[in-house]
Amino acid sequence: MLEEIFERLPEVFVPGVVDAPVSFYFTLGETKRTVVVSPDACRVETGKTVENADCVCKTSPEFFLRIWQDDYRPGMKDFFSGTIKSNNPGALQSFLRCFGKKA
Repeated sequence: MLEEIFERLPEVFVPGVVDAPVSFYFTLGETKRTVVVSPDACRVETGKTVENADCVCKTSPEFFLRIWQDDYRPGMKDFFSGTIKSNNPGALQSFLRCFGKKA
């Protein structure tokens, strides 16, 4: 399921959400992906392909699917408990908007 989501990202990308390129690195269990969005494009790569991603997100595949499919939005409790970890939670909201999701 995660593979399908990442494969489809370029197809569902919404141009114009970000003003400059932003890199995201996801660690979702065994699944590791780098996603780079710019004002007019989205690129998805397997593994960690940037030295320092603008936003790193680490969570379980199940929790990511809950966010993506069920429109669950993590709160402070989720971050404090370590259910989801990120160096830039605000950028995760932009990531969702880049693909037509409510942030």
